[in-house]
Amino acid sequence: MFQRAANGAKFLRHVVLFKFKDTASQADIAKIQNEFRALATTKVPQVQKFESGTHIGKESSNQGFTHGFLLTFNNEQDRDIYMAHDDHKAFVKLQQGIIDKKVVFAFWGE
Repeated sequence: MFQRAANGAKFLRHVVLFKFKDTASQADIAKIQNEFRALATTKVPQVQKFESGTHIGKESSNQGFTHGFLLTFNNEQDRDIYMAHDDHKAFVKLQQGIIDKKVVFAFWGE
């Protein structure tokens, strides 16, 4: 189980939302999901926790975003290592032609 940072600091939450292109197949979507999970859980040790899921809200304000991902880091330096990691850069390239839009939002969680 994951623990609060040793110094009692808040965790950095990194939220990513994807809206897939209409032409994206189920295989394309599964590939993105699987690659994101592998990136966060096996390739970049600075990621403390990874969660993912699909939109389940009854409201229609999701603007077509169907898949959400939450990565947790201990600090900004760990997030920056993740962002600069070669496997992260490869994952961003993989999204081309599959992802229509994305939102990336970071905050300090309690």
